[in-house]
Amino acid sequence: MHLMFIGDVVGATGCNFLASKIPTLKKKYSPDILVVNGENSATGNGITVSSANSLLRLGADVITTGNHAFRRHESQSAFEDIPNLLRPANFPEGVLGRGFCILDLGRTQIAVVNLMGTAFMDPLDNPFSVIDKLLKEIPCKNIFLDFHAEATAEKKAMGYYLDGRITALFGTHTHVQTADETVLKGGTAYITDVGMTGPEESVLGVCKDAAISKLRFHLPVRFTEAETACFVCGCVVDFDEKTGRARSVERVCER
Repeated sequence: MHLMFIGDVVGATGCNFLASKIPTLKKKYSPDILVVNGENSATGNGITVSSANSLLRLGADVITTGNHAFRRHESQSAFEDIPNLLRPANFPEGVLGRGFCILDLGRTQIAVVNLMGTAFMDPLDNPFSVIDKLLKEIPCKNIFLDFHAEATAEKKAMGYYLDGRITALFGTHTHVQTADETVLKGGTAYITDVGMTGPEESVLGVCKDAAISKLRFHLPVRFTEAETACFVCGCVVDFDEKTGRARSVERVCER
């Protein structure tokens, strides 16, 4: 089977571009499952019911998020109404939403888990302890993790920690696709960051002049989406649904 994971979709521009490219991507890679990180899919960042529905309409089976999950007030409605919209599982107990879901495909089940790193990020529960607990609860072998983290070292450590215990780990958050995709010795596919979907000539999707001004002068700046040509970044994992082991992982970058 094949699972396609699409990296952080930025704003309406990214949603619209992804919608235009989905037919080509599906024809080229024939994914059985589509997972999309949508934590920046609303204009200005965050996620709303409207932006989540735009991703569902283009065929997303699961939407993952990260540190911007609750950036917008409207996000609460999205997490209440959309079953397969995930927020990091290591948010404190009592937070709205869910950290994983299970897709029943008939012949097999697929689990998608969302976790957030804590190095240079919000002080959430320890992701290593949380994933240990979740793996005892998840009743299937095919487990895919969106690890939304800042530090490369934390992502690499988590990959090795989970090797042989999950099917694949997709790093997200830093928006720059890395060239280290691999299948680890235990059969877990790994990539440090799958990249972003949206304006390529930008600073992580933001208008480059605004980002430069913010970093140069340290004064308040209104960030807006860049209006430049877009690309879609992600990866595709070929896996054995009977064992939960990955056979291969391939980067996706469509302009």
